[in-house]
Amino acid sequence: MSRPRRIAIGADHGGVDLKARLSRHLTRSGHTVEDLGTSTGAAVDYPVFARAVAEAVAAGRADVGIMIDGAGIGSSMAANKVPGVRAALAYDLSSARNSREHNDANVLTLGASLIGPGLAEQIVDVWLETECTEPRHRKRVAMIGDGAAAAPIDASTIGGAVLSEDDFERVVARLQQLIGRLPGAAGNGPCVGSSPDTARGFIRLGATGLTSVAEVDPPGRIPEDLARFIDHTLLKPDATEDQVRELCAEALEYNFRSVCVNATWVPLAAKLLAGSDVLTCTVVGFPLGASEPAIKALEARRAIRAGAREVDMVLNIGALKSGQEDLVLKDIRAVVEACRDGSAVCKVILETALLTDAEKRRAAELARIARAHFVKTSTGFSSGGATVSDVALLAEVVRGAGMEVKASGGIKSYDDAKAMIEAGATRLGASASIAIVQEAVAATVGMSR
Repeated sequence: MSRPRRIAIGADHGGVDLKARLSRHLTRSGHTVEDLGTSTGAAVDYPVFARAVAEAVAAGRADVGIMIDGAGIGSSMAANKVPGVRAALAYDLSSARNSREHNDANVLTLGASLIGPGLAEQIVDVWLETECTEPRHRKRVAMIGDGAAAAPIDASTIGGAVLSEDDFERVVARLQQLIGRLPGAAGNGPCVGSSPDTARGFIRLGATGLTSVAEVDPPGRIPEDLARFIDHTLLKPDATEDQVRELCAEALEYNFRSVCVNATWVPLAAKLLAGSDVLTCTVVGFPLGASEPAIKALEARRAIRAGAREVDMVLNIGALKSGQEDLVLKDIRAVVEACRDGSAVCKVILETALLTDAEKRRAAELARIARAHFVKTSTGFSSGGATVSDVALLAEVVRGAGMEVKASGGIKSYDDAKAMIEAGATRLGASASIAIVQEAVAATVGMSR
């Protein structure tokens, strides 16, 4: 439990109910809470209350502040206009912990429309329990200042150390290992995965994130290298070690995006694929999705430690259909957090054959709120698989958030694959991967004659 604090709390009309619940929670935890309003559901302007919370912290009347509106973004912007305030939006436990440990945030903003009350209480607890003590983090916090111009940063250094050519090459090699090659990479011209000079150039221009390819095919475009869209899959309960070895050999031969295997085979697959562009993918909560969130998260963490770079989780289908959205969001967030902690990709399997269109849309929205990387149609073990209409629906919901759609279940031919990609899929799960790629090659050769 965190030490007792003086906490200034505020909200607009969208956050007033959550504010009341958090105030009770904080008081029971031994903190002193000053409520700065609003106190009713009548429409008000969030910057007024965000500034009041921020000024209470800046003036020393409160140790920290908490401000709640619909999304939390505007309040963070308003609070950060007050000198001495470092306001941070948190939407899960990782962002809450990071905002304190790395950035020494003294005002927390929350989005009442993005998170449920149970998660909000957990976020607040983690935020209050975490301290910024590491010297390198405190040095960077000092560099943030109160709006004064920051000192220029030498782009050839990281943490004060000059990077040599060998250093850059090691950084680039590690980036490529972690990220792999994205679907549709052209493979022509300079890219971070093969050119340290290019990496250095981007860093000097101020880039803080790098990929290992030069370009990615846009959704709907049929890629020349279709294999990079495919997760080569073997999830049968009676799959043997020899079959997994054969699966990995095929993936290396055809350069599929990943192999997707049950968790027991992850160490073997990761070993066989080490040093290649083919990733190791596994499934958790599979195929029913009805296990506890903590169990799914544990599955994910163990698989990532064993070498998985992508995790496909089955959401709690029964909870979704029962309207228990807090549980569904908690379920997804648990695995997403495990994946992000382990630098892995999280795909959320919705099992669309069991859902209405409204349920599919809401499930995709919850995956978006939880910051998953993909939504995926099916396990392949239920009453139906991917359909063009489902892929199009999911793509419509998530694409604006930078998420992707994986189509899986029943994709057996090049025509199937082509239809899914044209509908918006950027990844395909298939066990007929080789036949699909061979058909694609034949079709391309035929068109060129």
